[in-house]
Amino acid sequence: MGLDVTIGVNPISWMNDDLPSLGGETPLEVALSDGKRIGYRGFELGNKFPKEPAALRAVLAAHGLECVSGWYSGRLAGRSAADEIREVAPHLRLLAETGAAVMVYGEVQDAIQGDRTVPLYKRPRFRDDDAWTAYGQRVTALARHLLRDGVRLAYHHHMGAYVEAPGDIDRLMAVTGDEVGLLLDTGHAVFGGGDPADLARRHAARICHVHCKDVRPRVIALARNRAWSFLDAVLNGAFTMPGDGAIDFAGVLGALDQASYRGWLVVEAEQDPEVAPSYACGERGFRHIDAIVRALGKKEAA
Repeated sequence: MGLDVTIGVNPISWMNDDLPSLGGETPLEVALSDGKRIGYRGFELGNKFPKEPAALRAVLAAHGLECVSGWYSGRLAGRSAADEIREVAPHLRLLAETGAAVMVYGEVQDAIQGDRTVPLYKRPRFRDDDAWTAYGQRVTALARHLLRDGVRLAYHHHMGAYVEAPGDIDRLMAVTGDEVGLLLDTGHAVFGGGDPADLARRHAARICHVHCKDVRPRVIALARNRAWSFLDAVLNGAFTMPGDGAIDFAGVLGALDQASYRGWLVVEAEQDPEVAPSYACGERGFRHIDAIVRALGKKEAA
C-alpha cells in the first residue's frame, strides 16, 4: 500500500479558458513562474500553452516543470471512434512527445457546461442501455488507440455532461474496458451528488488521474435550487482550493493510499482571480495536499 504521487496544478486558477473574463489577461509566464515558486512539479495544459511539442517542451523546461496532461474535448457521444481518432491526433502527439502519460478526456457532445443560458438540470443523458453500450465501445476503442503511444485515456466526469452523477460513473466503468482510465475529480464528484472517497474505493483499479478541487456546499445547493448554469455556479464560487471548502481530502487521499494510487494529484479550482488571488490560493491548495501526502507517507514508514 501507499501513495506514489506528484503534485501538479491546472492553470485555471490563473486563467479560465471557458470564462476568459477570469484572468484572461494573465500571461502564461506568470502562471508558470508562480506555480514553480509554490512547489508544483508540473502543469496541465490550457489554451495559452504552445501547441507544438518542441515549443511546449521549451516553455516548460525554462521553468523546470513537467507536462502533466491536457484536456481534450471529445465527441464520442455523437461520432465514430474512427472520426475521433483522426481528430485527436495533434493533441495525442503533443502529449506523447512532451512526456504526459494520461490524456484528460471530456465529453462535450451535447454538453451544457459552457452555456450560461442552460440550467444544469438540462444536461444530456443517454436514452437507453444500447446507447450506453455503444458509447462504451467507442470510448474503449479510442483509449486502446491512445495506449499505442503510451498515453492512457483519463475520463473526466463533469457537471453538465453525459457522465456527471455517481451512477453515470458506475455505468461508464461497466461498459468500457480496462483500457479506459477514470479521472477522479473531487469537486465534480461532490457537485454531482457523490462522495469522492467512496468513488476512490469503488473504482480504485481504474483511477489513473486525480483533480483535487474543493467545494462550497451552500453555493452548490443554490445552483441546484435556483436552476443556475454550470458557469453561473462557477462565478458564484461553487469551487475553491483544497483546504478552503468542505471536502475531507485526508479521507480521499487515504482511500487512494489504500489502493496504492500512482500518478498525479492536480490542484485546481475555477475561481475569479480578482476575488481569489491566484498565487495565494495556489499556495494554499498545494500546502493542504502536500501536508496530507507527507502525513500518509510518515504513517506508512512507521
